[in-house]
Amino acid sequence: MTRVLFAAVALSGAMLASVPALAAKYAAIVVDARTGEVLHEENADVITYPASLTKMMTLYLTFDALDEGRLTLDQALPVSSWAEAQSPTKLGLRAGQSIRVEQAILGLVTKSANDASVVLAEALGGSEARFAEMMTRKAREMGMRNTVFRNANGLPNMEQVTTARDFSILSRAMLSDHSKYYPYFARRNFVYGGRSLHNHNRLMSRYEGMDGIKTGYTVASGFNLAASAVRDGRRLVAVVLGGKSAVSRDNRMAALLDKAFGKAGSDPDAPVVARAGKAAPQVVSAAPDEDDTPPAKKPAKATTSAKGKPPEKPAAQLASATSTPAVAKGRDGNVWGVQVGAFSTRDASSKALVQANKQAPFLLRNAKKTIVEVKTGDTKVFRARMTGLDEKTARQVCSELTRHGHRCVPVSPNEKL
Repeated sequence: MTRVLFAAVALSGAMLASVPALAAKYAAIVVDARTGEVLHEENADVITYPASLTKMMTLYLTFDALDEGRLTLDQALPVSSWAEAQSPTKLGLRAGQSIRVEQAILGLVTKSANDASVVLAEALGGSEARFAEMMTRKAREMGMRNTVFRNANGLPNMEQVTTARDFSILSRAMLSDHSKYYPYFARRNFVYGGRSLHNHNRLMSRYEGMDGIKTGYTVASGFNLAASAVRDGRRLVAVVLGGKSAVSRDNRMAALLDKAFGKAGSDPDAPVVARAGKAAPQVVSAAPDEDDTPPAKKPAKATTSAKGKPPEKPAAQLASATSTPAVAKGRDGNVWGVQVGAFSTRDASSKALVQANKQAPFLLRNAKKTIVEVKTGDTKVFRARMTGLDEKTARQVCSELTRHGHRCVPVSPNEKL
């Protein structure tokens, strides 16, 4: 199946090779990090280019390796000639040198270093190409159905595509699966090679509650930003793709988050979570541009070195943020559930539960249909859930429903119904 997927993508890429590059398409989505409820979306399923948002998946797999003991933060990784040859932005690594895992992580987070991305990719996959296949497989496991990776850093490749919705899924997974490492994304600067490298996410320094995640830019993609912010114990993730400038992108992100923090849902007659079965997404063709996110302006003299421990939490708010139910750790027993949508009416939730049961009748044979009414201000949201499952079954249900195009997230026993 995986080989067929890559062959199909390669064929589509070849067909698009002669198509002139199109202007970057604006897309945006705002999602409640805990529940997965979509609070705003525009062109969320239009296919475009991730640019350096790609490095979020490189980091996600790096954090996986750290948790599994395949890497350590102090481990020195060799720099290959291929890593050295990457286009800017980069740390300026030289073949034959080595870089510690934590330094590479911070290089990706702050400088968006393309050379450090390849170092991590080669360490985990043997080659960047094989690592890109690992990235795409992980994307499918997460439910990122419209994302294909061809490299580890986001440098232009017309076959490397994604959507705003897919990167909202990755953003939520990063928060919940790797909350231990998520504070890295809040690092404002990183000292390496006698230079102080500043985080490209300028909005983080002026938007209240924002503590990550990643910027990206190529001419073909436009200005991209995946961000997360928490206020009053409520965490949101948002993705803006195809911005015309860094400033306009940041301003748009701030406006979307402000509105979403003050409003639980959208139009009263529309589902809060987007329905499945949308029209085929529009494909945007590629252009041979480098990832040229602006470098830090004035390098400063190094005064300290990176430490070999995960950073402190960036803000007190992170501790109060709730985990994404899709990956929360639970207890044994039938105390898990799945959420198949959140809607503005009880009737819509009931219909969603019926459809879910039709797609996975065996797995859901002992589950209880539950509609949870949540009120925020003057807005009511009805969460459609199937409860009374164990963790394994809950995850199997969501895997099956996602395969059929339905929205689904497991709900851990730690989440209040």
